[in-house]
Amino acid sequence: MDSACNDLFKDDYIFRMTDDTGMFQHSKYALPDPNHGYTTDDNARALIMALMLYERYGKEKYLDLVYRYATFLLSAQTRNGKFRNFMRYDRNWLEKEGSEDCFGRCLWALGFALSHPCTPKGVKESLSYIMQKAMPHVSALHFLRSKAYSILGLASLESDDAKRIVSETAESLCSQYDGCKDGEWKWFEDTVTYCNHVLPWSLIEAYKVTGKDKFLQTAEESLDFLSKVTFREGYFKPVGCNGWFVKGKTPAEFDEQPVEACEGVFTYLATYEATGSRSYLQKAKQCYEWYRGFNSKKTSLIDSESGGCYDGLKENGLNRNIGAESLVSYVMAFLKISSIAGEETN
Repeated sequence: MDSACNDLFKDDYIFRMTDDTGMFQHSKYALPDPNHGYTTDDNARALIMALMLYERYGKEKYLDLVYRYATFLLSAQTRNGKFRNFMRYDRNWLEKEGSEDCFGRCLWALGFALSHPCTPKGVKESLSYIMQKAMPHVSALHFLRSKAYSILGLASLESDDAKRIVSETAESLCSQYDGCKDGEWKWFEDTVTYCNHVLPWSLIEAYKVTGKDKFLQTAEESLDFLSKVTFREGYFKPVGCNGWFVKGKTPAEFDEQPVEACEGVFTYLATYEATGSRSYLQKAKQCYEWYRGFNSKKTSLIDSESGGCYDGLKENGLNRNIGAESLVSYVMAFLKISSIAGEETN
């Protein structure tokens, strides 16, 4: 593997950002900020990260994190099977029900953990209980990304019911895509916004489950369109969250978000595995290198002191806060790209 695997991984900041409740949402520079409490979004992704860490290094301290983040999801689920998202520092929830995106990310984490060989049996039994309560709500989802994250989770399961829901939900994504694509515009909406890679990625996973060529074709066509938008200068440059990319206009330059690079890594690797095309493998590596300074500002987003990841690239440089989403995104991307160390490089 290239230099991406030669990083000296530091986990200090993961434990600094995690207390006995879960992972804090935000920081003020390198200090966790209790004023913003916790989110289920972050703890769901942190559960995936913790399992990846435990699989990679086999240390009990990472298994402890698995229990902690999984417990947060159990606490977040409502009686009807949905999830609350925002929790105050005093452990009081701020809402009766969270967003559909939060719901989808929870299913992604649940499916990942249920299918992971390192998840303890007792934890799997608990997470299976949570998943069974949540699954009936998937068919009523409205938003694209919530559907896509749900597909990621359910595609990991072996049950016929999960496979049926994956197929039906992927069909709805394809219908949305067919209704929006137009000429050179090959996308699911008239705006390219946040967490974009999860849309084609979910269709790749649906293709693996169902074998339906339509899912693969739509995934590749939309991902190739997104690649033209985000690799304009020869390096990865995600669409900025300060304005997005509206059809017929110019993509926003900033702020660039770490979550986009992480999901780019996972998406391009999944597409490489499905197609064998090495161009996707190369793009996965470029997405990871974005963290290390191969980006529009030629600036590393990794805090060498703590091992954390800064919250993004702004027009005037780094956003020097180190929040949960950025931290977890970087660690997941590092672990995922490191897992292909046996592949040929450039």
